[in-house]
Amino acid sequence: MTDKEKNIFLTVKDYTVSHETFGLFCNEKYEMLVTFPKPNPIDLPKYYESSEYISHSDKKSGLLSTVYQLVRSRTLKNKLKIVEQFQPQKGSLLDIGAGTGHFGALAKQNSWTVSGIEPNEGARNVAAAKGILFFDQIQNVENNAFDVITMWHVLEHVPDLEEQIIELNRVLKPNGTLIIAVPNFHSYDAKYYKRFWAGYDVPRHLWHFSKKSIAKLFQERNMEVVQMLPMKWDAFYVSLLSEKYKNGYMNFLKAIYIGLKSNRKAKQNFEYSSIIYILKNIQKE
Repeated sequence: MTDKEKNIFLTVKDYTVSHETFGLFCNEKYEMLVTFPKPNPIDLPKYYESSEYISHSDKKSGLLSTVYQLVRSRTLKNKLKIVEQFQPQKGSLLDIGAGTGHFGALAKQNSWTVSGIEPNEGARNVAAAKGILFFDQIQNVENNAFDVITMWHVLEHVPDLEEQIIELNRVLKPNGTLIIAVPNFHSYDAKYYKRFWAGYDVPRHLWHFSKKSIAKLFQERNMEVVQMLPMKWDAFYVSLLSEKYKNGYMNFLKAIYIGLKSNRKAKQNFEYSSIIYILKNIQKE
């Protein structure tokens, strides 16, 4: 038995694509969980090849997809509002993990110069049709190129976490703003659903963050969290999907109850189902 196997926090199933089982082992230094075994980068794309992975599709058929589209339509404007709150002067924006380009298109309509990075070809083609310009990868972006970088539920997907953080620091302008949204495994809904919690989403989610892990990981690369904001809708959507994983069907009433309870408890400890982190450089000049 390896050291990682000895330190397994939870065993979780991929309910979306492969139905394989993965372990989550504890990284105590950063207070985060790491998916184990980590799929080979060459094999990772196959875990996204499903019509059920709805962030790569604009389809509106099916109950879960309909709920997702409704939640997304309500949150897009709020995301742009957050960007403009912390970066009032409109400029250049890089949306990493742009998906089908809904957020980028909205920012573009509101006078931002928008670029994107999206590894999924199908989603990228949909976004490009909305006028989003794409880089193949962040390594091809010039130094200090963007006023704002956004990663809406993307950091948990990147294969090389350390390299990604280094690159984010490199391409962000000295007075720029980095906005990252990730699930929080310390939330009440995560603790309630345990191995059925949809926020784990293995093996597409390779890293599972806490408030401490985000602060420490970025502080080591000269970036600091200046504010945290809740994503309250996530508690309901994730609970609905978790109900499906746990019971085989989506129990709306139970999901709403757990979502409300999770948000209520988070008012005391800020352990929301998902958290938005606003980060700034602390040494760039």
